[in-house]
Amino acid sequence: MVKVSAILLGAGESKRMGLNKLSLPWGGKTIFEHCLNTFLRSKVKEIIVVLGGKTKGMRGPLRRWKAKLVVNPHYKMGISTSIRRGIQAIDPECQGILIALGDQPFLKTRTINALIQAFAQGEKGIVVPSFRGRKGNPVIFHKRYQEDLLKLEGDVGGRSIIERYPEDVWVVHVKSEGVVKDIDTWKDYHFHHLSLPLPHCRQAIVGGGKI
Repeated sequence: MVKVSAILLGAGESKRMGLNKLSLPWGGKTIFEHCLNTFLRSKVKEIIVVLGGKTKGMRGPLRRWKAKLVVNPHYKMGISTSIRRGIQAIDPECQGILIALGDQPFLKTRTINALIQAFAQGEKGIVVPSFRGRKGNPVIFHKRYQEDLLKLEGDVGGRSIIERYPEDVWVVHVKSEGVVKDIDTWKDYHFHHLSLPLPHCRQAIVGGGKI
């Protein structure tokens, strides 16, 4: 099987929520733990987790599970700095670089494996998932795009690279909407997590020690 290194981005500031959303409860775990566990069950060969300045509540899962932690001291300068930091830590023998967002708890392991399988066929160097016509994440880039990824600047991901090389993009249509759903606001979180009332949730996280 082709070697794909996954970079799980968890260094965002969650400005719209006022706290680190990845630490919010989700199915008996946190959003972060749930996403990480999804990748641990997949066929990726390694997982590099990129965190920013607030890592206190997120180091535990990394100690328990097999994931490589790197800290991005420049996370406030945008997502490109976290991508760059993650690439600096990948196995040099990897053939593919999978870039994933840490706030996609609806993503399925089978979806990740389907993207890896498509990448392994070698027809295209960039594999992008799509659900009902909407392109989403995670995206796999062949290692030949490593330099392009390292040159990204500001708060932008790999979209510019996808647009620059359309002839090398394979859009994989998937059955799960997890590739296009994330948690950006309290409304998003509360709508999908009705078992925990919003005020209680906010108090549990902030009152218990802001991450």
